[in-house]
Amino acid sequence: MAQEAVRTRFVWHELMTTDTKSAAAFFTKVVGWKTQASTQIPSYTMFMTKGRGAAGLMAMTEEVKAMGAPPHWLSYIATPDVDRTIAQATTLGAKVLKPAADIPTVGRFGVLQDPQGAVFAVFTAAPGGMPPDGGAGLGEYVWHELMTTDRAGAFSFYQSLFGWQDAGSMDMGPQGTYQQFGLDGKAFGGMFRPAQMPGPPVWLPYVSVADVTKAAAAIKRLGGTVINGPMPIPGGDMIVQALDGQGVMFALHASKQVAAAQPSGNTARPAPQKTAKAAPQKIAKAAPQKITRAARAAVKASSKKTKFNKTTARTRPARRKTGPKAAARKATRRRSAGRRPSGRRRSR
Repeated sequence: MAQEAVRTRFVWHELMTTDTKSAAAFFTKVVGWKTQASTQIPSYTMFMTKGRGAAGLMAMTEEVKAMGAPPHWLSYIATPDVDRTIAQATTLGAKVLKPAADIPTVGRFGVLQDPQGAVFAVFTAAPGGMPPDGGAGLGEYVWHELMTTDRAGAFSFYQSLFGWQDAGSMDMGPQGTYQQFGLDGKAFGGMFRPAQMPGPPVWLPYVSVADVTKAAAAIKRLGGTVINGPMPIPGGDMIVQALDGQGVMFALHASKQVAAAQPSGNTARPAPQKTAKAAPQKIAKAAPQKITRAARAAVKASSKKTKFNKTTARTRPARRKTGPKAAARKATRRRSAGRRPSGRRRSR
């Protein structure tokens, strides 16, 4: 992908943490990502969506720990020339946390801290090393929010460094103005000053999921903490902001359009098929046993207590016939058979 096509856009996100195994298990369940070892760096794990990389996962280096940095997500912004961008950022009041360095076959990067304290990375890709522009599907990053102590100052800094443009603003009441930014008519995210800053200024990227309510339940179940939401935003979409098990802040976004575009019923189809195949087998095995036992019991009982009436084709209880009427009926049957009541044959 040409450098100009992704210039000043967010192109990569990386989680640096103290427990990569737990983080991998957490985000694969909450977001739906898959994991895959990097082909360039064996110790680096890729979070995958739709067969391509969505983000990275790595253990915090000793260098980062020495800076006193906690586990965090780091957002990478593309630039045609990392070294020149770093030099310009320092003149605008930024601090260099990681000087420009090469990642073999991938590109060149550096880490900066803006004048208010938010950390971000700048990145120039090697030929063929630019991460793909994933768009806005599930598991991909769809929005980037800067929570800062000085919204106007932050917007001026990034506008000068990357050429970002004003993409509109809205009044958020006690939290002031929410300033959107972007380039060439496309909004990338927003900047605002929270009424109560939960920590130092930070870039907060949003990942697209199908259902933030279900994701919020998974976050709690897996040891994370929901700090805001799920809540609706203008337009009817939903968001949730949370902390993972190591205390790293992240955010999720559910779009009505994206969720509606996903194939419906994929996760529910196997269940009916499994039930349909299993149920007849259960019945086929169990029914003959039940019927055989019942039939055996019925035959045994009928041989002792019932007799069969050929005329009515039904069984009835056998009973001893006594009394005058019974004797008269018995005599009549004998006469019709050619015998006298006494049992002697009638003379002709």
